[in-house]
Amino acid sequence: MSKIDLAWALRMAHGANPSSMPAILVRSAADFGASDVVVYLVDFGQTVLEVMPDLSRPGPPPPSELVSTTMAGRAFTDQTVLVADRGSSFRVWVPIVEGSAHTGVIALTLPQPDEALLAASEELGILAGYLIAVHARCTDVYDFHRRRRDMSLAASMQWDLLPPLVLRANGLSVAGLLEPAYDIGGDCFDYSLNGDFLDLAIFDAVGRGLAAARIAALTLGCYRHDRRERRPLAKIHENLGTTVALVVRNEFATGILGRIELPSGIFSWTNAGHPLPLLIRAGRVIRELHCEPTPPWGVAGLHPTVATEQLEPGDCLLLYTDGITEARHHDGEFFGVERLIDFMNRYSAESSRPEETLRQLVASVRAFQEVDDLRDDATAMLVRWEGSPTNVLPG
Repeated sequence: MSKIDLAWALRMAHGANPSSMPAILVRSAADFGASDVVVYLVDFGQTVLEVMPDLSRPGPPPPSELVSTTMAGRAFTDQTVLVADRGSSFRVWVPIVEGSAHTGVIALTLPQPDEALLAASEELGILAGYLIAVHARCTDVYDFHRRRRDMSLAASMQWDLLPPLVLRANGLSVAGLLEPAYDIGGDCFDYSLNGDFLDLAIFDAVGRGLAAARIAALTLGCYRHDRRERRPLAKIHENLGTTVALVVRNEFATGILGRIELPSGIFSWTNAGHPLPLLIRAGRVIRELHCEPTPPWGVAGLHPTVATEQLEPGDCLLLYTDGITEARHHDGEFFGVERLIDFMNRYSAESSRPEETLRQLVASVRAFQEVDDLRDDATAMLVRWEGSPTNVLPG
């Protein structure tokens, strides 16, 4: 047999303990002759693939794998199936696909890498993603295995607020990333695909730690409330300013609210004292987008301007917080907007996946600062509009 018994897997997953997910995958892999199955989940910093133990298998679990230097890591970053000839068998690595996001990798052994067996292996990665998505709302098990070290309370609050780090839909892709992953405080982002519109936002609350996390949670909650009430951008912007000013004193948040009309590619946005987005076309930054800013949210008297930009198919928008451009080398030099533009010009043309571009951007900023973790919160969000979507299922 070269297919997964999907009906059996779903029956077993229904009502199962989330810790049993690896055992279900092992049994499903056996349907098409695969063995030695290992499930890896990527850590919050997107640097290490951590093993999720199979409690049904005796002995210690295999070691974790680095994203940057291993076959498992390459399968994760390239989002492709990799095969290595081991003589009498073949070791295969397939991405775990949770909706649009790739949250890990499954490694398994096949007797031969024919087309049917590799297709079944890919399906196993999709099955794993759906099992994780279903169970994640009622368990901390997956979270346990994604934490390489202690996470601050503020960072934990922020991660719980975020949408998935990756969205890929017909004619559209979105990726976001937070750093330092285990100690983020005041930065966050959000998006929502609502029919013919993509709503998006990025926020940067003043300060660090719990105080900043509280402001970020307030701004994100207010934004989602008004967005779900279908209020226009200008009104959402005004209400954010009023709400933050009422709830917190002498504190504020900067940010951008945006909306892309998917059939036309018209990008509308407002700016509350935030760094300007970059417009990337044909792999190069062509300019910063300008919008008359209001003061940050929390300051009274906000009357926002709604700017518009006509996107062309393939255009990307980079939204970011000042933790990226204000990252400082030990000699005092800032990373800066020009260095950011230079990075995007070099890397955007090389990668077709926004999430990998952001992962490399954060690595570049870390290398510039010569530290493992950034000293300030840094968040980036990269959106690509491919053109007017078609009302058909993806192939």
